[in-house]
Amino acid sequence: MVDQFGCFVWYELLTTDMPSAAAFYAGVVGWAVKDASSPELTYTLLTAAGTPAVALMDLPEEGVRMGATPRWLGYVAVDDMDGRVAQIRRLGGAILVSPTDSNIGRIAVVADPQGATFALVTGLTYGQSQPRGSDQPGHVGWHELLAEDRSKVFPFYGKLLGWQQASTGADPASVYGLFSVAGQMIGGMLTKLPSVSQACWLHYFNVDDVGAAARRVNAGGGRVLQEPIELPDGCWIVRCVDPQGALFALQGAWDGMARSSDPEVTWSAKWGDIASKGRIVVHKTKR
Repeated sequence: MVDQFGCFVWYELLTTDMPSAAAFYAGVVGWAVKDASSPELTYTLLTAAGTPAVALMDLPEEGVRMGATPRWLGYVAVDDMDGRVAQIRRLGGAILVSPTDSNIGRIAVVADPQGATFALVTGLTYGQSQPRGSDQPGHVGWHELLAEDRSKVFPFYGKLLGWQQASTGADPASVYGLFSVAGQMIGGMLTKLPSVSQACWLHYFNVDDVGAAARRVNAGGGRVLQEPIELPDGCWIVRCVDPQGALFALQGAWDGMARSSDPEVTWSAKWGDIASKGRIVVHKTKR
């Protein structure tokens, strides 16, 4: 786990209807469903090519009473759980679930100083067997933070997890910034507009064909929040919401069009009231 420090290594959907959510994502992404429940916990794995990729569990009743809604939760590997939790407090973040032993390892659920939630884990029992940033279908290939102010929140993640801001060559006015860990580009940060209610993390699932997957989202009772966006590197992206209300995103080719490895990308995207535009240079690692 130490060599994965600072990397997203596991993902869980906290939902109000596990059977329906499992069927929806199996249809959209192509995951197979595998029960991994214990007498104490109902837990469902979604697998890609036989490998656990993500999991589903019930949104805790206490969370529902407090107004929590279905959401995807990304787990970041850390080396010293208690030390990192103490550091989060010093840096202005919050501890939502104190360090505890769970079915997937020792975990803590936390929030950054602007309220975006994520989780920490040590001793992970499941996780990505593919190299970081893998483009393999069914795995998470990108992570995006919709922040209150990306420039102000980034130091929190840099100090806590060792993330580094990428040198993108972007227009300084751009609201989109890339970040890396251990030399691997893993995501971007976007300053959200005031109309977006709360800072949050958005995780992108790799699919073979974004167009076909987007059609399956609508057919399965979810909703595509925008028209698919084409990036100049040949990748298409689309942001969606599932039938229970959890946000997620898809990325991949469109109708069989292959992705290229052009490192220069012009970002121009609009998602409802969220908009960003600029030129970024992505030095991609071969995936």
